[in-house]
Amino acid sequence: MPTFQFTASRGSYTLAGGNPSAGGTTTIPAVVVPISLSFESEKQTSSSGPLDASADVPALLRSPVFNAFQFPGQGSLQYADAMLRATFPESRNWHTILEKPAVMKTVKINVPAGSGYVLTSKKTGRSLGIADLEYVQRQLFKQVPRQNGRLVIALTHNTAYYAEGDATICCLWGTHGSDTVTGNSFVLASYLNAAPSIVEDQDVQPLTEQLGEFINDPLHNPLIRQQHQHEAPGNHFPAWLRPSIMHPGDQGRCGGAGVASAYFLLEPTDTNRKNNFPHSSPFVVTKQSTTYHVQNVALLPWYIRSSGSLGKTYTFPNAALLSEPAQACPARPRRGDLASDTPATPRVQPAPRVKPVNGHELIGYWTGSSSFPLREVSPQWDIVIVAFATPAHNAPEGTLVFSPPHGITSADLKTDIARLKSQGRKVMISLGGGGEYFTLDNPKSIPVFVSCVSRIVKDYGFDGIDIDFETPSLMLAPGDTDFKHPITPSIVNLIAGIRQLRSELGSGFMISLVPEGPQIPAGHVTYGGQFGSYLPLAYGLRDILSFMDVQDYNTPPLQGLDGEIYQAGSVDYHAAATELVLDGFSVGGDPAKVFPPLPQHQVAVGFLTGETTPTVVSQAMNYIIKGQAPADAAYRLRKPAGYPQMMGAMFWNIDDDRRQNYRFSNAAGPELHSYPKSR
Repeated sequence: MPTFQFTASRGSYTLAGGNPSAGGTTTIPAVVVPISLSFESEKQTSSSGPLDASADVPALLRSPVFNAFQFPGQGSLQYADAMLRATFPESRNWHTILEKPAVMKTVKINVPAGSGYVLTSKKTGRSLGIADLEYVQRQLFKQVPRQNGRLVIALTHNTAYYAEGDATICCLWGTHGSDTVTGNSFVLASYLNAAPSIVEDQDVQPLTEQLGEFINDPLHNPLIRQQHQHEAPGNHFPAWLRPSIMHPGDQGRCGGAGVASAYFLLEPTDTNRKNNFPHSSPFVVTKQSTTYHVQNVALLPWYIRSSGSLGKTYTFPNAALLSEPAQACPARPRRGDLASDTPATPRVQPAPRVKPVNGHELIGYWTGSSSFPLREVSPQWDIVIVAFATPAHNAPEGTLVFSPPHGITSADLKTDIARLKSQGRKVMISLGGGGEYFTLDNPKSIPVFVSCVSRIVKDYGFDGIDIDFETPSLMLAPGDTDFKHPITPSIVNLIAGIRQLRSELGSGFMISLVPEGPQIPAGHVTYGGQFGSYLPLAYGLRDILSFMDVQDYNTPPLQGLDGEIYQAGSVDYHAAATELVLDGFSVGGDPAKVFPPLPQHQVAVGFLTGETTPTVVSQAMNYIIKGQAPADAAYRLRKPAGYPQMMGAMFWNIDDDRRQNYRFSNAAGPELHSYPKSR
């Protein structure tokens, strides 16, 4: 695979192709590999068959990937050639061409229930796969041997992906780079044809996005996790800020330190938000009445923040999209710095609690960040969950430990907990948290778990525990197919341990679950691995469960009871995902396996302060509880009058709400507390 080095003031970078200073034409040999994905989860449904890219190959071969199309300022060229020439405008008589490719026999990959699922619109019958990207890449190169310098163009059909084996890190259209095992240079992406209407990108746009990123970073290794990017091969830049062209919710966030954003491999021109399908305005090219949509990608000058000999074009093909180079991400204050430990004083006061208890409650997580004391939590919060008691490292399995946040003493925290409880509020301790791995595989570890959790609860006076063991904790074991009779050791032992805690600490001991979207709602379309992994917990603890609040933010696109597809962040998604729990649903598409509805008073909706608005929260609550649908609602509740006894809303987190001048608690609290009494 031909590459060349470009050296600038900020460093040296490897690009695909021939050196522009040498001129001439470099030809990159290529092979197209169509992929057919068969999803095990579809065996329980009326599937129309695998998602097979074989029929997409002719359209790909006619596309700008392999044929000359007209690009502004470049003439009639292939996509990658025109992109490189836009990067190096001073180079004359220099081209990088993908040769006419060989086409391999279709590679067939079976996707197990724990590695992906298919969403099919009931109205249109159109399907879209959601698959584990690492799983597909590994399976692909088990069947595609070393290609001796040929670029592998691997094509899937109507499939989006999640990264790092975690469906909460969704969605992207593909990946690229150098395969770890075979050494093959490759581009893996979907061709989009007759996809569900919720998908906005079209035809070769996903493939040209990954191809453009490959040209800019051919040594990228997608199996080396992004958090270790400083050790990974490939081009690295000072961390860049997502530009204003991005979705407004993404402005001001760091995109990463490499070509395209971390995890999702999205372009700075993409308008995607986490857990939604990628989208950006394409550049449309037409030849002989055939139209294709190609991706607008950031060029090397944008990343290195210096034009120099590269010129002042930062985007291709639409040079107007990015008018200035990348902006640097601000340095994050380290924990312990004075600036980060000094609590900001809100500019407004928390709303006073004036309504009596009505059964509708505002639930929030308190982290104590910036040494914000528990006693200053707004009176709107009915249930305060302290985050987190975490699994102990280098300790017996099942051991959890807890210490107060930085700057807060144990004595002060205990006093504050007692103060909130004296006000009639509940204070719980959350076990786990994001990024923490918990297992309870050995039944002999149950007493360890029970002992340490009981000690923490009694020592601080907590009212109960919240279970927040996120992926990859508590993954369903292979062969575990019945949520009513689980066989996964960690899940079986955790249920036993929680029941022992309840027996020891009494009937007033509270137990809550806070599953990610894949761990509950995704169980409707597939069951295995992380998908549906909290269903046996909810079912096995249903008689002693205080409440469950599903995280409506850590969730990929999913399917509602109406058979339609919804993405996180919308009122439609909140209503559809919550009604799955309130109304019950078939598990893994199997009508013989039905998860029964939870009582309304045991169900709350989980919101993220950084990814929603008070308006969305209000509309979602009014719709689910009172049946008052927004004018633009697409999802229709099975119970048009709503669920008047539903518990309420949960937020991650209280600290951020305070930093935002009680933006959420001052709105959601009084609204929930003004509803008619639920029970």
